[in-house]
Amino acid sequence: MRIKVVCHYLGLLIIILGCFMLVPLVWSLVAGESASAAFAIAIAITIGLGLVVWRLTPVGEGRLNRREAILLVAGGWILASLFGTIPFALAGTFPNYLDALFESVSGFTTTGATVLTSIEGQPQSILLWRSITQWLGGMGIITLFVALFPILGIGAAHLVEAEMPGPEAGRLTPRIRDTAKAVWSLYAVFSALELVALLIAGLPFFHALTVTLSTMPTGGFTGTNLSIATFGSPAAEGIVIFFMIMAGVNFGLFYFLFWKRQPGQLLRSTELRVYLSLFLIASVLIAIDLMINLDMAAGEAFRQSGFQSVSIMTTTGFTTANFDTWPMFSRSALLILMLIGASAGSTGGALKVIRLVVLVKYTYNQILRAFNPRAIIPLRLGKAILPDPGISRIVGMVVLYFLTIFGAFLMMSAIGTNVPGWDQLTSLSSVISCVGNVGPGLSMVGPAANYEFIPPIGKGVLMACMLVGRLELFTMLILFVPAFWKWR
Repeated sequence: MRIKVVCHYLGLLIIILGCFMLVPLVWSLVAGESASAAFAIAIAITIGLGLVVWRLTPVGEGRLNRREAILLVAGGWILASLFGTIPFALAGTFPNYLDALFESVSGFTTTGATVLTSIEGQPQSILLWRSITQWLGGMGIITLFVALFPILGIGAAHLVEAEMPGPEAGRLTPRIRDTAKAVWSLYAVFSALELVALLIAGLPFFHALTVTLSTMPTGGFTGTNLSIATFGSPAAEGIVIFFMIMAGVNFGLFYFLFWKRQPGQLLRSTELRVYLSLFLIASVLIAIDLMINLDMAAGEAFRQSGFQSVSIMTTTGFTTANFDTWPMFSRSALLILMLIGASAGSTGGALKVIRLVVLVKYTYNQILRAFNPRAIIPLRLGKAILPDPGISRIVGMVVLYFLTIFGAFLMMSAIGTNVPGWDQLTSLSSVISCVGNVGPGLSMVGPAANYEFIPPIGKGVLMACMLVGRLELFTMLILFVPAFWKWR
């Protein structure tokens, strides 16, 4: 493994991150905020160190192999989180560095779990940086890197494969760099459209911008304490719902729809049909539960259930109500949606709908084989037959996903033993939320609360959950396999 090559590209990646800090710096200067000095120093440190690493590790021609790509992706996300912490730390946003790091990791992984107790009391530039970290992490900082620079050659395919969410990193074009450019272009266009729509709906520019930068990456950070409920605008909620749904769809389908003019790909997608059906069914069932048990009017019940079902299933984490006070059935339904998540190839987290579809079909095939063991029953997704290696990878990933949740759940339960009010639901929902990159959970980490009260070691566990969940487990966990580090 060529560590020098990995360091060379990591240096360049950090330089790019420093350039994005210029946006909140300019905002703070225009607004006359005290945070401008923090951003100026953070930019100098980030770009300066990035340049030093980049210049001290020159590399010749050659592509990245798979192990180098995995290390670059994992290292890139860890370093982005560390350097993204600097503005928070220098501005004094948090009482300690660990809390600042938690917010940065939560931002880049698009989790949206916050330790800020007073969001509206922070400088706008700091809140803008929070949302920018989510926007960068949504479609992937490494995928952006690949889209911007042609120097990675064929090794770029390994990078995108290690970062993009889903069972497989779809290659939409013959060149993986063109694929990265296509999905990032769609991502940017959708973001611009949402910003304009929210401005038309009457939101102030700053709030329209921060909500947009958190919607398309399915992140959940806003500039207000009460999330989207602050605005009390049905029009804004409708716009956010629409774009959350769009963000939860496989961006490859949009490529075929808008670039290739092939709407048939969209209409034939099994995953898309299941994805839309799940949150429609959940919305109806939760609305009925709210009407029966909370005596809520039908219109308000469907408004609340629809928004929260979409927000939780897409793993965005915006809220318009404190759903932790809802009846048990509604909370249980939302917890299940946290586990399922959005589509593969979207910016959403969690298991992904396509894996649920494959597991159901796989289980059904096993039932058929129980009375006809010699039968050869292919697993079909639409007209395509999924090969056995693909099925094995999906089953293995799902098993690993739940093992990670079980292990982290036990650790959080042990950590919270002596914390007043901490219950099993707090431990379980915090882990499910962080591994799935959702944000709000239930009980003490519900939508009306935050993660500030969690002990330092617990925050460390949850940060690890966020990173592991965002990179779909294998990319991060493989670093702990000794065979990965063998020099050859």
